[in-house]
Amino acid sequence: MTHLTKAILLVGTLALGACTNADRFDNTDAADLNSQNLAAANTGIDQTALTGANNPASPQYFSQTIGDRVLFEVDTSTLTAQGRATLDGQAGWLATNSDYLAVIEGHADEQGTREYNLALGARRANAVREYLISKGLASSRVRTVSYGKERPLAVCSDESCYAQNRRAVTIISIGQGS
Repeated sequence: MTHLTKAILLVGTLALGACTNADRFDNTDAADLNSQNLAAANTGIDQTALTGANNPASPQYFSQTIGDRVLFEVDTSTLTAQGRATLDGQAGWLATNSDYLAVIEGHADEQGTREYNLALGARRANAVREYLISKGLASSRVRTVSYGKERPLAVCSDESCYAQNRRAVTIISIGQGS
């Protein structure tokens, strides 16, 4: 055999050898899934009911069911009745799930100067923070940040857009609660 033929056979053998997976029949993920499904079946719990937005301890449940934002009227940081109701739910969820920390983002619509809107966003975030603290949440678990008009949800020069952007959003993250 020539050197070229030997080289081609060697490269082909190495290529085929690299494609094989010694653990291809040992799928531990499937085994774990099967054991979880078997455990759920044995306890009568629907496993799909405890994931994502259906799990009361999940961040998805917090944002989708409790609500992660409150809206404000024009040029104010005063909480509305609907905003206080949402924050009551947030305070309850955060009290139950003490492993989570909250960052309150204050936002404003595009009207006004950048500086004014940063200050208004800060007042809105602080209003939410103070309300959550008044409901028993430890101040060490809540932080605020203002984005002013820099992160709009809706972009248009219309009241429908402005109303969506006048908000405070509660972002939760896992951390060391008090």
